[in-house]
Amino acid sequence: METIFDLALPGPCGNVAPLANAGFLLDQRQSMSKSADQTATAAIILAAGLGTRMKSDLPKVLHPLAGRPMILGLLESVAEIGAAPAVVVVSDERVADAVAPHPTARQGEQLGTGHAVLQARDALTGFDGNVLILFGADPLITPDTLQAMLARRRAEDAPGVVVLGFRPHDPALYGRLVCNDAGMLEGIVEARDATPSQLEIGLCNSGVMCVDGRLLFSLLDRVGNDNAKGEYYLTDIVALARADGLGCAVIEGDAEELIGIDDRIDLARAETIMQNRLRERAMQGGATLIDPASVTFSFDTSLGQDVTIGPNVVFGPGVDISNGVTIRPFCHIEGASVADGAVIGPFARLRPGAKLAENVRVGNFVEIKNATLETGAKVNHLTYVGDARVGEAANIGAGTITCNYDGFAKHFTDIGAGAFIGSNTALVAPVKIGDGAIIGAGSTIAKDVAGDALAVTRATQRQVDGWAGKFRSTKKAKKDKA
Repeated sequence: METIFDLALPGPCGNVAPLANAGFLLDQRQSMSKSADQTATAAIILAAGLGTRMKSDLPKVLHPLAGRPMILGLLESVAEIGAAPAVVVVSDERVADAVAPHPTARQGEQLGTGHAVLQARDALTGFDGNVLILFGADPLITPDTLQAMLARRRAEDAPGVVVLGFRPHDPALYGRLVCNDAGMLEGIVEARDATPSQLEIGLCNSGVMCVDGRLLFSLLDRVGNDNAKGEYYLTDIVALARADGLGCAVIEGDAEELIGIDDRIDLARAETIMQNRLRERAMQGGATLIDPASVTFSFDTSLGQDVTIGPNVVFGPGVDISNGVTIRPFCHIEGASVADGAVIGPFARLRPGAKLAENVRVGNFVEIKNATLETGAKVNHLTYVGDARVGEAANIGAGTITCNYDGFAKHFTDIGAGAFIGSNTALVAPVKIGDGAIIGAGSTIAKDVAGDALAVTRATQRQVDGWAGKFRSTKKAKKDKA
């Protein structure tokens, strides 16, 4: 984290609680800032970093977390608290495209966090509410934490700057938050510049701030770059605000929310945290997870009540599971909807466009893609159903496939209600199987079959009596001579 200044300051922040630190004497400028629109909130999200430690062509903030780019999760949290506009500072057009329709500001040169925030000035012209400053690579911050920062900004003493602190397991090189005896923030000091007593401070700087919008850019205009890196540091506004007699406050966040993502190891840690949140949400919502740690959710997985999920189930984006569904072990489900009472798996795959109605059965080693299975239909094992409709109470035998692709285009298979498809059948689309029809095992069906009809395509069975015995005798004689 960035240095504000290096002074021997009294009163390290000991136990800073959200909404604490009241009682600071207001000066004239604080009174002015308090007259701003305290109900309005905007956000500036810094997402212009190069992310070199990710060792990837993909911008860091576009790496997925729980199935979507991490920055989109942060934008969702910002939207949940009603912050608008949320201006994203970018250096890569791919990030701008990903966050649309949110406004963006471009940082052409990487000249520090203070410089990055300044790029959002035009987008916030005339805005006089509270401005949250966040980092695109800190996607785990919750709406509750953001609300706590806003509440502290709106408190009676109206601090001009609120900094989010946290207590990492290893403070290491994090900047320390130094407070006075009243609990107000006096400054942030880098670990390399800190005194031994300051290094004992456990509360560290996350970099996340909430600032009076009427003061933010005037403070940033005064930030210099007289430091080892020649950069303009956002954290310098604390020193400037204090010099102006403005109050600066701290609230403490959960270290788990503020780990930041700089490399693939951090990304894996963040994924674990996010998955644990999603697992808890699922169970609190009425789902049973037999082995929670082995289940992987997507950010938008929707589960009804009394859903039972076995071990090693993976949910991709776009899954909606209704009440009373059983998902057995080792299933992969993405872009699918499943109605009440269905049973899936084990070892089943539901691909995008799969729609299962009430009480459908999809068994082991079955793949469903862009297909509708109507009430009570059964596809129990070793089958592929794609670009199809399977009618109510139809039964699909083992080894059946819908041949939906002819090498150039996809075609549709329509299987009527109550139809029975025998094992090892190939249905060559486009084809329609009527209600109640029966398809004999081992058939290749390339023409429509009428309702209640039997369709069979097989070579004529031929039997040669005694042939097998003669075959074995001949082979054995040759082997004995060898």
